[in-house]
Amino acid sequence: MNTSTILEKILTHKQFEIQRNSQAVSMAMQDKLARDLVAERRGFIRAMRERMHAQQAAVIAEIKKASPSKGLIREDFDPATLARQYAEGGATCLSVLTDEQYFQGSNAYLQQARAACELPVIRKDFIIDPYQIAEAGAIGADCILLIVAALNPVRLRELAACAADYQLDVLVEVHNETELDIALAGGFDLIGINNRNLHDFHTDLEITFRLAELVPDDKLIVTESGISTAADVKRMMSRGIYGFLIGETFMRAPDPGAKLRELFS
Repeated sequence: MNTSTILEKILTHKQFEIQRNSQAVSMAMQDKLARDLVAERRGFIRAMRERMHAQQAAVIAEIKKASPSKGLIREDFDPATLARQYAEGGATCLSVLTDEQYFQGSNAYLQQARAACELPVIRKDFIIDPYQIAEAGAIGADCILLIVAALNPVRLRELAACAADYQLDVLVEVHNETELDIALAGGFDLIGINNRNLHDFHTDLEITFRLAELVPDDKLIVTESGISTAADVKRMMSRGIYGFLIGETFMRAPDPGAKLRELFS
């Protein structure tokens, strides 16, 4: 699978999606709905910072039904139940995939998960337009993902300013040194380092170790992809990495909350 092409396909489809969705629900309506919910934001970065500053694992537990590389990941899929299991298992925050075309996600899944627990929730999607940010605010998200590989630096800053306007936190995702430089220049506080190579979907935890050395101490680092064992967790924490975003490892377990406890006990 040529993953750069997959990313391009996803981004092309997003343009179509934004056009279609904005005809169904106008930007003005999404903007109003998002502003109405500003007071309800749960403080995603605040929750992560509290755990990480105490040198405790801050786990973003992901609700993900499928992916382009793995196909269907979980058949027994109820976002509300999964959210409760994660909360009981000790998750700090939730991540919910909302991309329909490639990840079988849904905005409704985010709403169901958030209603089932008290945890802050990130909308995990391929965000390229202010419409999607207003939409994230309108469905009750507390944070959005911005992927440096999908955006030019000017657009990245514009979208970050838009998120701030709706009181939405931002997790900015990087894969290499060049992207990290862009994220740091943008002043982002929460930096996700994705261990998955965008060209072959191979994961390598050394990516986090390599890039983490270049991140100033006042930033919060989240390692993403490839964490599957308690040994992986211990290895990260021994190197001062306390933020984790984990999806597939939990989603493949019969009880994702129990799997979370197993990895982080």
